[in-house]
Amino acid sequence: MPKETPDKLDLRSMDITDEKKQQLKQLFPEVFREDKVDFDHLKRVLGEWVDPGKERFGLQWPGKAECMKTIQQPSVATLRPDREESVNFDETEHLFIEGDNLEVLKLLQKSYFGKVKMIYIDPPYNTGNEFIYPDNFTESLDTYLKYTGQKDAEGNWQSSNKETEGRFHSKWLNMMYPRLFLAKNLLKENGVIFISIDDHEMANLKKVCDEIFGEENFISSIIWQRAFSPKNDAKFLSDSHDYILMYSKDSSNFEAGRLERTEDQDSRYKNIDNDPRGAWASGDLTVKTYSEKYDYPIETPSGRIVNPSHGSCWRVSKEKFEELVEDNRIWFGEDGNNVPRIKRFLSEIQDGIVPTTLWLHEDVGHNQEGRQEVKKLFDDRGYFDGPKPIRLLGRIIKVANVQKEDIILDFFAGSCSAAHSVLNQNHEDGGNRKFIMVQIPEPTEEKSEARKAGFGSIADIGKERIRRVIKQIKEDQKSGKQLELKEESKKEKELDLGFKVLKLTPSNFKVWEAPGVDIEPEKLKEQLDAFSDHLNPENEKESILFELILKSGFPLTANIEKIELEGKNVFNVEDGKLMICLAEGLTFEVLDAISEKEPQRVICLDNGFTGDDADALKTNAVQLFKSKEIEFRTV
Repeated sequence: MPKETPDKLDLRSMDITDEKKQQLKQLFPEVFREDKVDFDHLKRVLGEWVDPGKERFGLQWPGKAECMKTIQQPSVATLRPDREESVNFDETEHLFIEGDNLEVLKLLQKSYFGKVKMIYIDPPYNTGNEFIYPDNFTESLDTYLKYTGQKDAEGNWQSSNKETEGRFHSKWLNMMYPRLFLAKNLLKENGVIFISIDDHEMANLKKVCDEIFGEENFISSIIWQRAFSPKNDAKFLSDSHDYILMYSKDSSNFEAGRLERTEDQDSRYKNIDNDPRGAWASGDLTVKTYSEKYDYPIETPSGRIVNPSHGSCWRVSKEKFEELVEDNRIWFGEDGNNVPRIKRFLSEIQDGIVPTTLWLHEDVGHNQEGRQEVKKLFDDRGYFDGPKPIRLLGRIIKVANVQKEDIILDFFAGSCSAAHSVLNQNHEDGGNRKFIMVQIPEPTEEKSEARKAGFGSIADIGKERIRRVIKQIKEDQKSGKQLELKEESKKEKELDLGFKVLKLTPSNFKVWEAPGVDIEPEKLKEQLDAFSDHLNPENEKESILFELILKSGFPLTANIEKIELEGKNVFNVEDGKLMICLAEGLTFEVLDAISEKEPQRVICLDNGFTGDDADALKTNAVQLFKSKEIEFRTV
C-alpha cells in the first residue's frame, strides 16, 4: 500500500486576487500566457478590437487575430429539416447536420451550450491537399506576405526569403481555431474532446488546444497504431501511428472511464495457497521514495533476513507489515524463503483497468479494419478513404466515460464512424446516447466509384451509412442476435433507430443590409418594399418553426405538440416552455387562448398581426402576456 499522509491545512487567508484570477481562468483560459492575463487578448475575446502586436509568448501565425472576429461574427443562417432524407424523424434524437461546421457550431451555441459530454473530430491533417471549409476570413498569399512583412502595401518584395509554405500552416490554424473555440462552449463541465491528428500539425494543434482549453485541462496524447505492416517505400521511417489529443472542459470535474478487464488479465490471478478470499496476484512491496522509518529488516518464515534493495524501502511501516502478515496478505513464496510480496485480490480491485496512452491495433483496430467495415455495409465498395474503425471509437467513448443518456458530437463527421459506434453501443447495452454529426457536402470526385454509385458528396455517404447501420441492427433484432441486456437495460425505452437530417440554409427571415450613405432613393425604396414582408417567400412552416426553436435556445430534438386554439395552429414546445404561432390573421381570442395555457414564452410572426387594428392588437398582446408574466416576442 502507498504511504498515506494527511493533507496540510493552509494557514493563509484567502488570496482574493488569485481567487478572482482563477475564476477568470475558468471562463477564459485562452487569455492566459504563462499564468498571466493577456489583457489585449481578453479585450478581443469580449469584442473590442486591439492590435495584436508582434512580440508575445505563445503560438502566433498570420491571421490569428482575425480568428476572433470570425468567432464573434454571428450566423444569420438556419437549419432546415429534411424529412425525406431522415429516418423516424418525429421520434429520433439523433441528428445529422449538413453544412459548414463553423456556421453550424455558431447555430448550436444557444441550444447546446454546456450539454455535450464528448466531442470527437478527425479534421483534415493538412498534408498538402486543399480542403473545403470556407470562412468569412479567408487568407490569400498576398495577405500572408503582408502579415509577415515580406511585401509592403504596394506589393513590393521586402525580403528574399519567400516563406510561401508557411501560409498552409496558417490557413489550417485559421480554420481550426474558431471551430475549437466554439466547440469548447458546447462541452459539459465534465466533458472531453478527442482530436485525431498526425505529425503534420500535431505540435501546432497541441499549442492551440493549450490556449483554448487551458494547459491544466490537457489529459493525454494517445498514440494509436493505425497501421500494422511497414511501408518499404517510406523515405525515412514508416509511419505506423496517429495521435489522438485529449482535453477536458475542466479536469477537476472529469473522471476517465475504465476499460473492461479481459480474460487474459484475470487469468494472471491465481489462488495457489487456497485463500478463502479467492484468486490473487502478488505485487512489489518496495518503493523508491526512500524513508528511513520504512527501511527495516524482515525475517522470512524460513529464517532468512531480507532488506529492501539499495536506495529503496518497504511500502508500509513495520507495524502495518505485521498486520498484513497476520491477515495472510504477504506472500513469501511456496517455500517461505522469498522476498515478501503483497497479495492483491481480484475481488478487491477496482472495476475495470486504467486506460494507457498506447492503443494497439489488436485492441482498437487499424485503418484497414475501418475501410473493411465501410465496404461491408456498401456491398464491398470502398466509397470513403480513411474511415476510423468502430473499435477505436468504442474505446474513445469508454474512456470519455460517456453515460447512457449523453450527447456525442462530431463536426468533421466524414463517413460517420462515430454515429456507427454510438448506434452499436446503444444496441449492446440498451443505452440512449445521442449523436450529432456535422459534415459539409464536399463533392465526391467526378470519376470516383462513389459518384458512379450516386453519392454526390461525402455527406451523402455518411447519411447512407447511418441508414444501413440502422437497417442492420433491425435485422439483428429480428434474428435474435441482439446481445443479452442487463435487467435494468431491458426496462428502458426502445432503441432510437433513426436520425433527423437538417441542412444549413439562409435564414427564413430576410436580413436587413444597412444601405450606404450614397444609396439611390429608388434602390432604398426597393429594399424597404421587400421588407414589408420580412419572411423569405415559399418557406415551409416547419422550417420556420425549427429556426425559431433553435434560436430560442431549445434543442433540435425538443418535444413539439401541435394544438388548435380558436381555429389557429399553435406549436407547444417542451410542455409549455415555449409556444409558437405561425398563423396569420391573429385575434385577441387566439392570443387569450394561448395565455390561458400559461406558457413561459410565446412567439408570433409580425405578419400574423394584420388589418387596420394590427398595431392595437399587438399592444394588447403585450399587455396581456405581461399581466400573466409570460415572455412575448414577435419576429
